[in-house]
Amino acid sequence: MSEPAASDRLVIGRITGCYGIKGWVKIHSYTEPMENFLDFGGWMVERRGGLEAVDFDVGRRQGKGLVAHIRGVDDRNQAEAFHGLEVSVEGGVLPELEEGDYYWHQLQGMQVWCGTENGQVLLGEVDYLIETGANDVLVIKPCEGSIDQRERLIPWLPGTTVRQVDEAAKRIEVDWFPED
Repeated sequence: MSEPAASDRLVIGRITGCYGIKGWVKIHSYTEPMENFLDFGGWMVERRGGLEAVDFDVGRRQGKGLVAHIRGVDDRNQAEAFHGLEVSVEGGVLPELEEGDYYWHQLQGMQVWCGTENGQVLLGEVDYLIETGANDVLVIKPCEGSIDQRERLIPWLPGTTVRQVDEAAKRIEVDWFPED
C-alpha cells in the first residue's frame, strides 16, 4: 500500500517541546476538544522531505495542552528531534458531521459572496478561521474577481451572518456589507 500524499492529510497539532527526560513531548492540539488528538492514530510527521509515522503510546492533558510519549523515544535528546514538527492524520479518518456542520479545512478556499441592491458581489475567499470563544471568524482574503483588495473578518454565525454554504460550488453566501 502506498503512503498517502501530504495533501491528503490534515494537520491536527504541533509538537512544541519536550516534557521531562523520558521521551515525552508537549503537543499543541488543533482538535476540539484538544484530547481528541489522542484518539486518532495513524499520526505522521513531515521530516527530511518525507512523511514519517509516529506512535503516541500514551498521552494526557497537562495544563493548557497535551503531553504524550512517542513509542521508541525514551530520552529527552531523542524527543528534541521532534520539536516544531506538525502532526497529521489521513483526511478520511475524521468522523462524519451532521448536516450544516463543517470542518475548518472544508471552508478554506471557498469564495464568499454577499448580496447588494445590484446583485451578488464577491468579497474574496476564506483564507483561514479564528476561534474567538464567542464564535469562529472567517478571515477573507481578496482573490481574482473580488470587489476590492481588503481583508475582511466575518463572524461564522449560520442562519444570521452566514446564509448558505454550497460545498459543491465552494461558495459561501453571507449577509454582510461590502464596505465593512
